[in-house]
Order: sequence, then structure tokens, then C-alpha cells
Amino acid sequence: MLAVDTNIIVRLAVTDDPEQTGIVRHLFAHSEIWISKTVLLETEWVLRYKYANTAREIHGFFIKLLGLPNVACESNEQIAKALAWYKAGMDLADALHLASSSLAARFVTFDKDCGKKAARLKTKPRVRIAVAD
Repeated sequence: MLAVDTNIIVRLAVTDDPEQTGIVRHLFAHSEIWISKTVLLETEWVLRYKYANTAREIHGFFIKLLGLPNVACESNEQIAKALAWYKAGMDLADALHLASSSLAARFVTFDKDCGKKAARLKTKPRVRIAVAD
């Protein structure tokens, strides 16, 4: 199994360098691939900010990518939950933080937008906005 870096996944998504795209396609055609949560998160950031992809486009790409039979990712259930929340409008970083905190009673943040989206989506753990006592 090969663990891949963000630039490998990005190259597969954007295919803007024919030589590197060919190498990546060969890797994916002939290898078992491992993708960490951090690589997935960084890939979303690069696709959104460097390549101006929409959340919908990125979500669709991730679903196809993670659906490949030779691709495995860290914490499948957490990733699936985070991607569902991402599709519903939550920031992917926030969604991954929440999905990765499933054993906690609450997720505490100053991010009110995260709190509103989490409340709307009824995430577990619930989000609590930090305030002075």
C-alpha cells in the first residue's frame, strides 16, 4: 500500500500537468492507495483556494476518489460523516474536527458559524460556543 501526499491527489483532480497526471494515474491503476485525513483536508484547501473549485465539485471528487476499490482512507466512518456535513454546508476542517471528536460530550469553539451549522445539522458532539463564566 502506498500513502500519498496532497500533491498526488490534487494532480489527479486537476490534470494540469500531463507528465505528473500520467504518473498518478499509473499509481492509482497499479497500487493500493492510503489517504490520511490531513491529506484530504489539505487537498480540499488547495482545490478551493488555488484552483477555485466549489465545495460541490470537491465533494463529488472526494466521493469518487474514496469510492475506488483500491483506495482506503484513515477513519472511514469519520471521513464519511465529515463529508456529509461538508456537503450540507459545513467547512471541511470543522466537519473533520467534529467527526474526529465523537467520544467527546461537547466541542468547544469561538467559531459561531461552526456552532450554527453544527446545530442545524445536529452533529454529535454538539458544539458549544466558548464564553466567559
